Amino acid sequence: MGDSMHPSSPGAYVPHVVAWNLTRRCNLECAHCYISAGPSETATSELTTTECLGIVDQIVAVNPAPMFILSGGEPLLREDLTTLASHAVQRGATVVVGTNGTLLTDEKIKALIAAGVTGVAVSVDSLNARYHDRFRRGHGSLQATLDAVERLAGHRLDFVVQTSITSKNRKELADLVRWSADRGAVSFNAYFLVPTGRGARMGDLSAATHEEILDELVTLHREYLGRMMVRAKCAPHFMRLIHQRVPDSPVLSYRTRCPCGVQYCRITPDGKLTACPYLPVAAGDLRVDSFADVWKSSSLFADIRSNALRGRCGRCEYREVCGGCRARAFGSSGDYLAEDPGCSYEPNGDATLVRAEMSVYYGDATVTELQWTPAARERVNRIPSFVRGVVIKRLEDYARREGHAEVTVEMMKAVRQAMPVDFSKRLPFFARDD
Repeated sequence: MGDSMHPSSPGAYVPHVVAWNLTRRCNLECAHCYISAGPSETATSELTTTECLGIVDQIVAVNPAPMFILSGGEPLLREDLTTLASHAVQRGATVVVGTNGTLLTDEKIKALIAAGVTGVAVSVDSLNARYHDRFRRGHGSLQATLDAVERLAGHRLDFVVQTSITSKNRKELADLVRWSADRGAVSFNAYFLVPTGRGARMGDLSAATHEEILDELVTLHREYLGRMMVRAKCAPHFMRLIHQRVPDSPVLSYRTRCPCGVQYCRITPDGKLTACPYLPVAAGDLRVDSFADVWKSSSLFADIRSNALRGRCGRCEYREVCGGCRARAFGSSGDYLAEDPGCSYEPNGDATLVRAEMSVYYGDATVTELQWTPAARERVNRIPSFVRGVVIKRLEDYARREGHAEVTVEMMKAVRQAMPVDFSKRLPFFARDD
């Protein structure tokens, strides 16, 4: 995404991934919730089904193959969840669902699969029920989520495990990663607290502690590559450590810092468009303005895309592979272009700018050089735009190594077995038909 920060580059400012908080209603009341969801919330201000369907159509008009992350609150409390998912899939989008996991019955998993949902993210903050249940404020929530993980595996619906890192569960990190891999997760995402919503009342980890945990995550990332992706979320300085220690990691296919407002955005339950779920500043109101107008003309997005970062982030040589968390900067200072207080790195200000040296990046424009069979082209056109260029490059490289001048469905199946495990491995392009 480095060059995609500049309007002249192919694919600049394409909304590849849209996170959508469909509701503030939730059966739990988690201590860190960034939109303060809970059982006392109502559906009064939520976008209606008709409004949601219209917004889907507006987004697909801007990007024909986005990925939607449907979450909440608890999205399973919206009775139209599968209607929205099915509509988006039929329009060409890839749809995944983020849930606390406690309501994932066999029937609901089957309904999600029937709607075309290709993956689910569930939250597991500890394997200790006392901690997890207190953190999530729901007695029995851990066991309900563990049961759901077994159901997801049984139905062969790919899932991600998400953990919010705190001072009380940080020592469990390796155990949680191991447990997730053993259960068949395609990714483990370690989330770092951003001071917004109820999370603003929680004490954040120090910058030095962030660095220690991220260093451990890099070790785990390297250990599990090829089996399960291990990543940090809301801590872009993870990318600095990856660049230093695992320079051939596939996560460096993200050309630069967190893509909020550049290739990624969030819709709130009442239709506000923001740069990310943790940055509460509204770029526009989709009940009033079109998605295309807000995405292209918002002053918020213009500020973020300017890359005019301040403080240490602005003079850091890693600003194109990291750039700091804009939401944490805003939550701490009220300035979303300020330095990220969660980072302890001290740049000297005159070092050579660091860039990842990858041949193709997530979000790059799709370019094919070889012949493709009609069936192979149809499959690759079904995957979301942000990963399509990377997949095409890997497939064509494989074809050349094997002495083939044409990409076929059979070749796709062979490459599938060799790719790093991630959602990009399991999207419709890679869907099992056995």
